[in-house]
Amino acid sequence: MPVVLSQLTTLLVEPSKAQHKIIEGYLKDIGVSKVIWVRTGEQAVKNLGNESIDLIITAMHLEDMTGTDLILKIRTGDINRNVPLMLVSSETSYRYLEPIRQAGVIATLPKPFKREQLEKSLYATLDLHDPDQIQLNKIDREDFNVLLVDDSEMSRRHIRNLLTRMGLENISEANNGKEGMQMVNANFYDLIVTDFYMPEMNGEEFIEYIREDSSQASVPILMVSSEANESRLAGVRQAGVSAICDKPFEPKTIKQMIERILD
Repeated sequence: MPVVLSQLTTLLVEPSKAQHKIIEGYLKDIGVSKVIWVRTGEQAVKNLGNESIDLIITAMHLEDMTGTDLILKIRTGDINRNVPLMLVSSETSYRYLEPIRQAGVIATLPKPFKREQLEKSLYATLDLHDPDQIQLNKIDREDFNVLLVDDSEMSRRHIRNLLTRMGLENISEANNGKEGMQMVNANFYDLIVTDFYMPEMNGEEFIEYIREDSSQASVPILMVSSEANESRLAGVRQAGVSAICDKPFEPKTIKQMIERILD
């Protein structure tokens, strides 16, 4: 097991004592020795102010708020706003899950789960702690320009953080496809990363414009989206997207996709 696991400080936000024992037992089995357990969202926020936390694992339904509320509070606050987050929940409602995905939760683990599933989800977050594992290869990163298009500021912040850890520093941002279109008309980009659902112009319409009406018709385009409707995704593929990555995603998956579409 990599040494980094033994150095992790994990904040576990779980109202159930029984679930806490199961999760902490699994964590210790795979090498995570320091686990701070709290039952409520407010206790979690308080600990973030007092401790250096490397990872947060939270349930969806807490005693004083939802996991979504907690993650939004962390992402929009000033303390540990970029700390990696993992959701453990049997929740399937789009109303609960979509905001938490947009907030940048890195892994979602359904209940019940096995130790091996927890371990895989852990590594999905640990890539963010080890930049060498996600550094892009064979790319002149200093002259590489990226356009990130997403109407969620929190989602843009999360993806930008990941791209920066890959070594990409020249990253421009747009709030929607229409704004992205204007930026494409004014600047040259080596890669475009876009969401699907956006106001003004959605991801599919944005891709169609780039492929059919812009001067950068061949630019690689990666869509990062929680969209699961196959008919909508088929439209995106028809529009000319280079690759589609689900939210939430593993950092290594994004790295591999970017390297593949740039090769």
